[in-house]
Amino acid sequence: MKAVILYKPNSEAESSVREYVREFARETGRDIALVDSDSVQGIEIAKLYDIMRFPSIVVFRDDGSYIESWLDREKWPTISELSFYNQ
Repeated sequence: MKAVILYKPNSEAESSVREYVREFARETGRDIALVDSDSVQGIEIAKLYDIMRFPSIVVFRDDGSYIESWLDREKWPTISELSFYNQ
C-alpha cells in the first residue's frame, strides 16, 4: 500500500503539509510521497481517484486500486491511523 499527499507548492497549506510529513517520518520511520497537484503525476492521480481539493491524502494498493482518501486537512487521519495504510 502507498499513501501520497497531493498538494500545491507555495500555498498557504504547504507548511502544515510538510510538518505532517516530517511528523509521520519521525514517528514511523517511513515516508509519505509529496506530489505537486499540478504535475503530470499529480493530475493523473487526481483524475484517477476523483480528487478535486488540495491538499489531500490518497491511499492505494500496489496495483493502483483505491483504498481511502482524506480531502479536508482538518480531518486528516492521525499518524497512527495513516501508518496502518502506509506499510
